[in-house]
Amino acid sequence: MGSQSDIEIVRRVLEQGFGGGDLSVVDEHVAADFIEHQAGADGRAPEGRGPEAVKGTIRGLHGSFTDMRFIIDDIVEVGDKVWVRARARAVNTKPIMGRPGTGKDIEIDVIDVIRMRDGKLAEHWGVADRLGMMQQLGLVPRPERRAA
Repeated sequence: MGSQSDIEIVRRVLEQGFGGGDLSVVDEHVAADFIEHQAGADGRAPEGRGPEAVKGTIRGLHGSFTDMRFIIDDIVEVGDKVWVRARARAVNTKPIMGRPGTGKDIEIDVIDVIRMRDGKLAEHWGVADRLGMMQQLGLVPRPERRAA
């Protein structure tokens, strides 16, 4: 491992890469044979593997949202994995899912598990609250609350 801990590397990729749109952190910290296990927003597997797949996800997010930030609430390293509980905040100012931007703010919970190898992200499993995002954007109705 290099001079940075795995936790620092994951934090940098999430905050600067995904949050800030800085693709250079992907080149620096994602393994050439990186494997993504999280389906894309449309439910299909992401296209490709390696750094280009990660860059595609970042470009896609920034293609629909501005002012994106990832706030890490908890981050822990267990063996070769880094576990993250975070919140993603952004404003939907650009088209999403074939619809024009809504101008609405979102804040969703995100859970990530990243397997590290030699100081690089090698594999990722993630769960983002996409239903909550679509409800906040008004693309999916929120369930009605019933009186108890």
